[in-house]
Amino acid sequence: MAEQHYRVVIAYKGSDYYGWQYLGDAGEKPTVQFEILKALRKISKYETCRVAGASRTDAGVHALGQVAKLTTPLQIAPDKLQWGMNSLLPRDIRIIASARCAPDFNPNRQALSKTYRYYFTIDALCAPLLGDLVAHVPLSSSRQADGVGEPGIQSMRAACDVFVGEHDFSAFSVRDVSGKSPIRTVASLELFKTPEAGFGSAVYCFEIKGNGFLKYMVRYIVGSLFEVGRKNLDAAGIQAALALPQPEKLSAKAKAKGLHLIEIEYEALLLQC
Repeated sequence: MAEQHYRVVIAYKGSDYYGWQYLGDAGEKPTVQFEILKALRKISKYETCRVAGASRTDAGVHALGQVAKLTTPLQIAPDKLQWGMNSLLPRDIRIIASARCAPDFNPNRQALSKTYRYYFTIDALCAPLLGDLVAHVPLSSSRQADGVGEPGIQSMRAACDVFVGEHDFSAFSVRDVSGKSPIRTVASLELFKTPEAGFGSAVYCFEIKGNGFLKYMVRYIVGSLFEVGRKNLDAAGIQAALALPQPEKLSAKAKAKGLHLIEIEYEALLLQC
């Protein structure tokens, strides 16, 4: 039977997974890709199937807009595939959209841009309901000042602009053994306060959009901005690290749990089948 190809959009809570990438059938370290592959195999009556993702999110990272290509010998309508997969997947993973795609669709290489958000609170205490989704980052001065907002937020917001544009992000990532270029383009990076959700903590969000991201790149960028908020680093220090990367990092990585993959964009023609 001829192979069928589907493009799916996936949402998941990454708290209980060792990231997206498949780590083997043993399942000793569960991953999101493996859970999706297991469900697809079952629907396909254990015929050969493949799952290819657009982004290899780290352990503990979440997604609202991961994109994957599912390949199966099963002839099935996209909406029925979505329903069948969701009936088999763990409740912290859901297929939120499904459509047919071309056999040569590559969700990673053909992506035009990716958007991530990093959610955090600087409150003295983080509301328990937010504990798996929002990073707790208390700054040294976290009280309201002059009615504008929490101290440190304004300096972090101003420093965001330094990262926008094409730069060598070696100082904000780990070395890629495959030899990929460390040059990436950040289209936008903004800091804003999220609408009040009633969970007991004020939540802020960094939103970053770019043409691609190196390993841990978003988390190192956010970590350096937290150091700006703590007055341990300034925009000039970040500019220097972008201009002349050094082996030493400016900060620790921000915690994985605050990071969410929001959207992956493609050319319109790729989405028409």
